Amino acid sequence: MLNKNVKYFTTGEFAKICKVNKQTLIYYDQIGLLSPVMKDSKEYRYYSLAQYDFFSVIELLKAVGMSLKGIQQYMAEKSPENFLELMYLQKEIVAKKRRELEMIEGIIDVKIDLTKESLQLDFDSITIEHFPEATLYLSRNIEDSTEEQFVKAVSDFIDELDRSRLDTGYPIGGITKREQVLAGNYDNYRYLYIEQPHPQEGHPYFKAIEGKFIVGYHVGTSTTLEETYKRLFQVMREKGYELGQYVYEEYIYDAVIKNREEEYVTKIMVEIKEGC
Repeated sequence: MLNKNVKYFTTGEFAKICKVNKQTLIYYDQIGLLSPVMKDSKEYRYYSLAQYDFFSVIELLKAVGMSLKGIQQYMAEKSPENFLELMYLQKEIVAKKRRELEMIEGIIDVKIDLTKESLQLDFDSITIEHFPEATLYLSRNIEDSTEEQFVKAVSDFIDELDRSRLDTGYPIGGITKREQVLAGNYDNYRYLYIEQPHPQEGHPYFKAIEGKFIVGYHVGTSTTLEETYKRLFQVMREKGYELGQYVYEEYIYDAVIKNREEEYVTKIMVEIKEGC
């Protein structure tokens, strides 16, 4: 029997207050999660305002990823102590999600900045630039690896970036040693790398050597990469420089931005030193 001194809400009215459809409340009732305080002789359901906070907690727990089954388990053992423990646990989950979202936001910001910069580049230009020291996170040594080994190395490197939260939004590049470049093995990378503007403690890093670089851009597939390297080496000789220890390659435009591989753009950074 309904208490006339208490305001009760029909399923439709309570659903409107909770901003859900009626079927959600009916389902919660069916699984014993949130049942109406009253049902009349015609099986009409009635909810009280006191149940709104109960509903809000259910939605809060769902929002942080808790399953309905997990919520049911808590509801079966409700107590102030259990509720406090549950709230502390959910607070930790929210803090973790916040850190993850902040990391994602940082990656997005980097990609926005790099793409805006790319729109100002002249891909036909070859320039000599002075690079400040940069911190890179490297893969294991992959020089002379087979195609199968290379694929696994790339997969392992990406897994490590994800596991250790080292994905900074910068492109994954390749480092080739001087000897391989001189031999024309431009894609026989020594390491994969990703720039780390804010290095974390506890990881082995490589300091990119500060100094002068000849910078050019290769547009197209790797089959014509040699032509771009020849242009870079010609400028290097004309300016009186010699090839340094490493060459760095990274995509400016890849499959994220261009559909056709012929339109991909690779940035090539050749470390140089004064000629003898």
